[in-house]
Amino acid sequence: MSRHRNSAHELGPSQRQLRVGEMLRHAIAEILARGEVRDPDLESVSVTVTQAKPSPDMRHAVIFCEPLGGQNADRVIAALNRHRGFIRGLLGHMIRLKFTPDLRFVEDQSFAEAEKIETILKSAKVQRDLKTGGEDDDGA
Repeated sequence: MSRHRNSAHELGPSQRQLRVGEMLRHAIAEILARGEVRDPDLESVSVTVTQAKPSPDMRHAVIFCEPLGGQNADRVIAALNRHRGFIRGLLGHMIRLKFTPDLRFVEDQSFAEAEKIETILKSAKVQRDLKTGGEDDDGA
């Protein structure tokens, strides 16, 4: 027998997942802002936690991050993943969940994608097409 929860999962995250994700995002952002993680790759780097996606069972969470300016993102994400056990321990004292989820940090690509789209929209060819009403040069 299929359970109702399975059909809701196909539509997207549950309200609980969204709530827990926001709680995790805020708590991890606070940990990083306080500078509690000691690592040369994280020194004097401001990291934005853009999203936290917990799994349906709340045992795992993917944390989307981006260093300010997007520079050295690979090193920053690697450093966060090296210290994910320490961050998880700090997180366990800050949140009220039955289990503190295992964390996996990944780079948030949405800023780079948005910049790429904006560059394309500002290109001379797109601007020309917008002025001519989108018709091709051959009149099609």
